[in-house]
Amino acid sequence: MDLKRVIIAHKAGHDESRRWAETCVRQLEDRGSQVLMGPSGVKDNPYPVFLASGTQPIDLAVVLGGDGTALAAARQVAPYGIPILAVNIGGHMGFLTESFEAFKDTERVWDRLMEDRYAVQLRMMLQAAVFEGDRTQRKPVSDCFLALNEICIKPASADRMITSILEVAIDGEVVDQYQGDGLIVSTPTGSTCYTLSANGPIVHEGMEAIAVTPICPLSLSSRAIVLPSGSVVSVWPLEDRELNTKLWTDGVMGTAIWPGQRVDVRMANCLAKFIILRENYSYYQTLREKLQWAGARIRYSNDNRD
Repeated sequence: MDLKRVIIAHKAGHDESRRWAETCVRQLEDRGSQVLMGPSGVKDNPYPVFLASGTQPIDLAVVLGGDGTALAAARQVAPYGIPILAVNIGGHMGFLTESFEAFKDTERVWDRLMEDRYAVQLRMMLQAAVFEGDRTQRKPVSDCFLALNEICIKPASADRMITSILEVAIDGEVVDQYQGDGLIVSTPTGSTCYTLSANGPIVHEGMEAIAVTPICPLSLSSRAIVLPSGSVVSVWPLEDRELNTKLWTDGVMGTAIWPGQRVDVRMANCLAKFIILRENYSYYQTLREKLQWAGARIRYSNDNRD
């Protein structure tokens, strides 16, 4: 991998993340890289992806923080095809992130990248748009929203139950009407996040699929459903007495949704590219460790199994 132009984004307001970022900048500049460093996820100082539209491409985005920082980076850089090296510094779960602790120093990380000793994980994303008019019309009223984990339709306040009934259609055919705390449309990556908390399915990260999961539905028959990646999920709020229904992308509020409008969610036309440095990476080991399953305490080698 060439490291001619690199973006380094650190977790906003996190001193340790910023110190790591400054160290990485010095090391990369010593190797002749052009580096731009800045905080991620701050409205008045946005992620510096604008360089990607210049005459020279960005070779790598290094993201220092937790999963939230990695999600913000993916939404910004995925449309430009920029690979992401996400490093867990100050994060909690760390499903999406690598760790510098696996290496004696960060210099070895740049060596591995420049020697092409890494893997690239492609992860599907979702895009959502809001339309209004009758069900046969498509008048867009919003920009396209990207998400790596999920598109969620729920109230703006966590202590409020959604007051609308959400009607859901898949590829134009009405499937169900949900009343409860909201609805999650997630990727396989997002299936171990908010969807998991809502008793949704865990979908292998290597798949291309869409999971639709109601949040605390009033009907016991309402269940999550897993769809092919080519499906289009349409959601209508049929009524909203308090006008508090919102569209969220990866936990970030996007826009209000009014009766008479609908949200169309589909697989995005771009993929997030995550750099994997671990030679022994295992999806199931990640699940055992991050979710603290009993299997995380089992110490054995697959090579010794019959």
